[in-house]
Amino acid sequence: MPNIDRIDAFADELTAIRRDLHAHPEIGFEEVRTSGIVADKLASWGIEVHRGLGRTGVVGVLKGKGTGGKRIGLRADMDALPMEENTNLKWRSTIPGRFHGCGHDGHTTMLLGTARYLAETRNFDGTVHFIFQPAEEGLGGARAMIQDGLFERFPCDEIYGVHNAPDLNHGEVAILPGPAMAGADFFDITIDGYGAHGAMPERSKDPVVIAMTLGQALQTIVSRNVDPLQAAVLSITQIHAGSAYNVIPGEAKLCGTVRAFSDPTRALIRERMRALCAGIAGAFQVEISVDIRDIFSVLVNNEEHSKVVADVARTVVDPSKVLTRSTPKMGSEDFADMLHAVPGAYFWLGHDGSVPVHNPGYVLDDKILPIGASMFARIIETRLPVNAHA
Repeated sequence: MPNIDRIDAFADELTAIRRDLHAHPEIGFEEVRTSGIVADKLASWGIEVHRGLGRTGVVGVLKGKGTGGKRIGLRADMDALPMEENTNLKWRSTIPGRFHGCGHDGHTTMLLGTARYLAETRNFDGTVHFIFQPAEEGLGGARAMIQDGLFERFPCDEIYGVHNAPDLNHGEVAILPGPAMAGADFFDITIDGYGAHGAMPERSKDPVVIAMTLGQALQTIVSRNVDPLQAAVLSITQIHAGSAYNVIPGEAKLCGTVRAFSDPTRALIRERMRALCAGIAGAFQVEISVDIRDIFSVLVNNEEHSKVVADVARTVVDPSKVLTRSTPKMGSEDFADMLHAVPGAYFWLGHDGSVPVHNPGYVLDDKILPIGASMFARIIETRLPVNAHA
């Protein structure tokens, strides 16, 4: 079950590209160097290049043989995370506070490998749009590209995306038809209390006590309001209040995230959050403001295109390593917004290493680069066969 030989032949070059991107990480909407490298590589292979969609996004357009009119999008994200890297790699991040801790450098490199191979062979009948997206990590890069007319300028009949998966074994490909990744909201709750001396709490409207009360109350939403058969998570991930041991502060903030697999469930949680905040504000005679932001849509894989991924994967990896009953993930991915606009599928590619993504010690396994590139390339050759219009 081989990779494509031609892609294997330049695997070392893909590794060099990936490690260069890794050493020079850029976070969302700052991917100037990265997008420049992508654009230069695409142009050098004779691919039509368009820049500036979603600020730093890049789209490459490649037409194959024949007169086929079908168009397929392949997408890779380019951004790093605002965190430190804790590895001893020779190609570790050279930029403080920036780290490709989610493997987007790998995704970008896989798609470049696909682009090079397809540009050299053009063994397909139709058009491929190589979509290099900025700002996946919660900053709305997919929505920004769509708002800039991505699918009006570069129409796609179907679209595919991939993510590396250190929680899978090397070479395993997982695809889940239907809802596969949760939608997500981020929230900021501000309690406007009244400060006082720590020894005189009766003179305060203590936002710290109110924050603790509210935090406990918010945890009842999933357990007591959401249907137990509907998976959901509400996590408070930040608490900010106070600056001294003997001062009751005037303000406290709670921040966090909500995850669910259905929009009605997300709407229910938002409504209950606002109701609890209003009720507790009244009970404690304070003002509580609530800002809940829709960050990620629910990622829903199309049944037909999920089967395409599974069938193609069986030609690239051992068929026993193709997992079609994988568990939905509570994590989120803004490729979901592209799937809301165009049918398609998003799959995971396992690799060696057990450290999870978003961990300072995470390491991408470069051996999966030609596998990912071969997956994308075979999807194109399968869905856009040259003899389709003979």
